[in-house]
Amino acid sequence: MDPSFVTAFQNAVNEFLMWVGFGTIVGLTAKAIMPGRDPGGAIATMLMGIVGCVIGCGTVMFFTHTTEIKPITPIGFCAATGGAFVLLLFYRIFAGSFFLEAEAGDRWAHVTRRRRRRQGLAKDL
Repeated sequence: MDPSFVTAFQNAVNEFLMWVGFGTIVGLTAKAIMPGRDPGGAIATMLMGIVGCVIGCGTVMFFTHTTEIKPITPIGFCAATGGAFVLLLFYRIFAGSFFLEAEAGDRWAHVTRRRRRRQGLAKDL
């Protein structure tokens, strides 16, 4: 095998594992900061962290005009966590778990809200 191919392959695997590991840490951090229960398991958390890294670091690079921000640096970690937090916030807003709209006389929404509140209190006890 060509030594340059082996080196390129090793670098690609290293980058992939770095993004997966760091994305998981960023996703868990964003979920820890956001109050309330979150839907999604380990894969959703990892993907949210990876996309949050891209969004957060890309936004910082756009506004600061620096040449490169790596997610592993402290500023990159803060930017990535912020991006994942914003992504999670928009998911909650658009999925309807953040706000529950009800019209006057809509008894279903009020009963559902009370039921969720009671179930949450019962689990805490």
